[in-house]
Amino acid sequence: MNKILIKNAKIVNEGVVFEGDVLIENEIIVEIAESISAKSSDCKIIDAEGNFLIPGAIDDQVHFREPGLTHKGDIESESRAAVAGGITTYIEQPNTVPNAVTQEILEQKYVLASQKSFANYSFMMGATNDNLEEVLKTNPKNVAGIKIFLGSSTGNMLVDNEATLEKIFSSTSLLIAVHCEDETIIRTNLAQYKELYGEDIPVSAHHLIRSEEACYISSSKAVALAKKTGARLHIFHLSTAKEMELFTNKIPLEEKKITAEVCIHHLWFTNDDYATKGNLIKWNPAVKTAHDRKVLWEALLDDRIDVIATDHAPHTLEEKQKSYLDAPSGGPLVQHAVVAMFEAHHQGKISVEKIVEKMCHNPAKIFKIHKRGFIKVGYFADLVIVNAGLPWSVKKENILAKCGWSPFEGFTFKSRITHTFVNGQLVYNAFKVKDIRAGKRLEFER
Repeated sequence: MNKILIKNAKIVNEGVVFEGDVLIENEIIVEIAESISAKSSDCKIIDAEGNFLIPGAIDDQVHFREPGLTHKGDIESESRAAVAGGITTYIEQPNTVPNAVTQEILEQKYVLASQKSFANYSFMMGATNDNLEEVLKTNPKNVAGIKIFLGSSTGNMLVDNEATLEKIFSSTSLLIAVHCEDETIIRTNLAQYKELYGEDIPVSAHHLIRSEEACYISSSKAVALAKKTGARLHIFHLSTAKEMELFTNKIPLEEKKITAEVCIHHLWFTNDDYATKGNLIKWNPAVKTAHDRKVLWEALLDDRIDVIATDHAPHTLEEKQKSYLDAPSGGPLVQHAVVAMFEAHHQGKISVEKIVEKMCHNPAKIFKIHKRGFIKVGYFADLVIVNAGLPWSVKKENILAKCGWSPFEGFTFKSRITHTFVNGQLVYNAFKVKDIRAGKRLEFER
């Protein structure tokens, strides 16, 4: 039997921080108390004195690039980076190659993950303009939800037929997650910038091409359609102040039919950073202004925004070094997301309890994930120890994403992930990921 006793931790769970011990047996948390004694000599003891013990983060939006795009990343490499960053569970998106738009292709991804993943996993079923029959076969017990691209991204999955959209929204009880950007507005803006600059458009125009208006028009349409049909809607990677008008904090999360997510890069960077970071911070939706970032933080803290995620989407450095028009959008973030939020905690922007709420508890609630996202007896032992006073710098040699770069390269974080447990197994410790693929397929309470 695998037994681990974590002693003297500052346990963070459900809005409270308390000092205590946690006992793990095999995959499960079996006891939480002020003091627990090891009852057998084969129990491994880890002293976490002075450090936070949090539930493993649940990243509800990643692109791990397998199958078909594995020169950028793969399930093994990116899940390794995830556990090093304190993310023990991820939900991966369908715009791989081939796109996960049939049940057969979707299941093939689960088979790959069962062989390769260091972290727990689920995969979204992709919707297109013509695969409703396949979408409706999706099993709500073991698939996270349906993903719809209302703006084009990596792959060719844009759903722009309004009748099809309404049919999807009205035909499934599964959570529908959406990427919201209006393609017509983006094309119009791009044409204007091509007139001004030809093929040499500066990356600093990215947030003006993929504009506030493009985001708001698309998000507002999705919200209106969800209200009309009663669909369960979750809007990914919100990036503008204006979109915050669409969301409420007037009801508990459990009663919300429409929920919202913000990503690390939209909370960290602004359009001013294009001058130094260039295409490395080119994402869709675009990083916007300092005002947008300020209002996103306000909405996160007052609970209009429910989840913090990464939209981890690696590309090679060679691809990113192309001209603005040719460089793909997206970047690696799973390894640095939790410590980036702890950095914001050091800056007085957010409490540790709120970080845990938005990165651990709320994704578990929104997707109805079975027995994960909390530090509770009977739950899976997905746990992370964070030393909030152990600085380290992001360098090429400690970046684990396959692409080998990070927008945080050169930055020194004040906090460090020291231990990550996935299903009770210590998979990461002291900058080293152990060769233990402990991840399991998620189950959902639906």
